[in-house]
Amino acid sequence: MRIDQLDVVLRARSGWEAMELGTALVRRHARAIWLPWLLLGLPVFAVVNAMAWWADAFGLAWLLMWWLKPLFDRVALYVISRGVFGDTPSAWQALRAQRHWGWSGFWGYLGWRRFSPMRSLMLPVNLLEGSQPEMRGVRRRAIAGGAFGHAIVLTCTCMMFEVVLVSGAIAAIFMFIPFELLSDSWRAAWEMVRSDTPAWARLGFNLVSWLAAGLVGPFYVGAGFGLYLNRRTEMEAWDVEIAFRRLRDRLQQAAPLLVLALVLGWTGGALHAQQVPDPDSVIAQDADTPPHPDAPDAPDEAEEDDGEDSAAVQLTYDNDPANRPESVFGTASVDTAGFRQAVQRAYEDPLQSPTRTVVSWERTSKDAADKDAKKKKDRDPNTDDRDARPKGPLLPAQIAEWLLWGLVGVLLLALVATAPRWLPWLRGTGKRKRAPQTVVVEDPITVPDEVPPDAAARARALWQQGRPRQALALLYRASVESMSERVQTTLPPGATEAQCLRASRRMPEEADRTLFARIVRVWQYAAYAGRLPDDAEFDTLASTLQQQFRWRA
Repeated sequence: MRIDQLDVVLRARSGWEAMELGTALVRRHARAIWLPWLLLGLPVFAVVNAMAWWADAFGLAWLLMWWLKPLFDRVALYVISRGVFGDTPSAWQALRAQRHWGWSGFWGYLGWRRFSPMRSLMLPVNLLEGSQPEMRGVRRRAIAGGAFGHAIVLTCTCMMFEVVLVSGAIAAIFMFIPFELLSDSWRAAWEMVRSDTPAWARLGFNLVSWLAAGLVGPFYVGAGFGLYLNRRTEMEAWDVEIAFRRLRDRLQQAAPLLVLALVLGWTGGALHAQQVPDPDSVIAQDADTPPHPDAPDAPDEAEEDDGEDSAAVQLTYDNDPANRPESVFGTASVDTAGFRQAVQRAYEDPLQSPTRTVVSWERTSKDAADKDAKKKKDRDPNTDDRDARPKGPLLPAQIAEWLLWGLVGVLLLALVATAPRWLPWLRGTGKRKRAPQTVVVEDPITVPDEVPPDAAARARALWQQGRPRQALALLYRASVESMSERVQTTLPPGATEAQCLRASRRMPEEADRTLFARIVRVWQYAAYAGRLPDDAEFDTLASTLQQQFRWRA
């Protein structure tokens, strides 16, 4: 693997940081991931659900699309594994690669490994490493050694995200239903699900589930790929290897200059060795070589011998006065106090000898405390033993201990005080007192089969008799009958309030529609919530209904 060409910074990360790295890669290559995913998944979804419509088996279609999710995960893994090296494939390249890429170790994920909670972490091992079948188990165990917990949490989290997306899409349908029709809509939806769900509803559920899986799936694969990269970085020290490779590249760039410097240094040393001959050889050569006969102004033989002797003395290194320490350094003493101070300051520099103070709590045993008290008493006989023990650090612990003992005492007192209640029951001899049965007073609502023409007067009489629900039921029944006459329709027996409201919308006058909605609302509050109007509100409502619907007084 060309780890030096990675487009991410490799370092040892925690599991959560590794998953965040994977999701960041998915966001970076979003277009290259979701476009081929749609091009591959949409035809498969259409074919599977068309066959399910023909066979009336939408449940099997949902199960088959769920089972084939690893097939679509391959697309996201292919794009991320190339994009992390800076070579992001196009949509058509990703689709063409699915025909021949990664099939050797993939079939297990459409079989027994489909239920593995670590699929996102193990999928790169089979599809990217290309190892032999007998080595894949060892590699999977090694990769999962330090990341299986994060992989399981990732799987559960992504499953919950899919459930939330599907549930939210279904619940969003009821946001577009009017409030007064909401109860009937819930009831109709429940009856539709319980009895006979239409084909379009089941197809819509499959579509929502597929879209939710397509939205969450690439992030699931990307987070698992981030865990895989982090595990290989920890196991194989990729970050250290990359640092060494970068160091090697820098040294390779500086190698020619280093070689040139070494060559020049070696050549200069050789030339210097040739220019400085050995003093003994020079003396021997001067003593044995006769003077040239043609040399002008040649001195006599005695003077030549004296010159040779003096030249030989000057060329000797040991006899040269200029090479002695006194000539080089001098004989005067030098004050080294400044140098010693500089050395002392260097040693005192915190960067040269870093130190830090660590404060930690240590448990004080009784024996150690007694020994410390004895030592302190020996040093100062006038000190009391109680002052020898340090009370400062132990004071919070003593307060907590007193509070715990106080809590234990309160619990014991509560047990003793309530013993007559629970002790017989614990022994099995106690008799449980039966709670007095609450007498429920029912007020059955009886409405005559035929509404009297003076419904308002009859309702007022029932209200004064202390039967408010009967009075409101009579007003509601009379209002429904008057509304049916005005819209010239016949309501089915047992029609609900919502059906009556829908029928009342055909009344031509706005005042009639508003008044009917008002009596329906008052009746619902009284029948289902137990909220009754006061006397003045009831009388006003009865008078308005009598006048608007022209009842007999």
